[in-house]
Amino acid sequence: MFNKSDEIESLIKQLSKLPSLGKRSATRIALHLIQKKQTDLSDLINILQTIKDNVQICSECGNFDTKNPCSICSDTNRNKSTICVVSDVASLWAIERSGVFSGIYHILGGVLSVSEGITADNLRIQPLIERISKGDIKEIILALPSTVDGKITAHYISDKAKNYNIQITEIAQGVPIGGELDYLDDGTIIEAIKHRKDL
Repeated sequence: MFNKSDEIESLIKQLSKLPSLGKRSATRIALHLIQKKQTDLSDLINILQTIKDNVQICSECGNFDTKNPCSICSDTNRNKSTICVVSDVASLWAIERSGVFSGIYHILGGVLSVSEGITADNLRIQPLIERISKGDIKEIILALPSTVDGKITAHYISDKAKNYNIQITEIAQGVPIGGELDYLDDGTIIEAIKHRKDL
């Protein structure tokens, strides 16, 4: 039986920790990187080091960027009176990719989940309420996963925000039950944002 060097095995092990990558896929990627180590590998190392050194979490919305506040929060052309609440950065990027939304965001960092032990204290719900309480927000759009946990989270936030004079909506048609925004096409996201409904 052929044994790879410890270094190659370590590379495969690290790659297989990435989402959607099993050991076979990780092995193929490792082989590619080794074969292209003079070009692709050097570029990858450089960009990973740059990300490690420069990318940070936006203190306002929770997005990833090289500056804080992020480029979305600091953009003077954005509608600062509308916040789109999403579960994660991938959902924010999906909505931005569609080009349908011109407001600002708030990333929760997940959704409430009894089975996984995720409570309101584990999420960025209190910072959202603090942003709302400042009085500049007119509408929050809840763009959370169409799952039981997503719906529970939406109702929890709606209940917390109902004491403020704001409109609370949720994205509408086109998002299948159990759907994650990151996996939807741009057209579906556009329709879901445009046809949002009061919660």
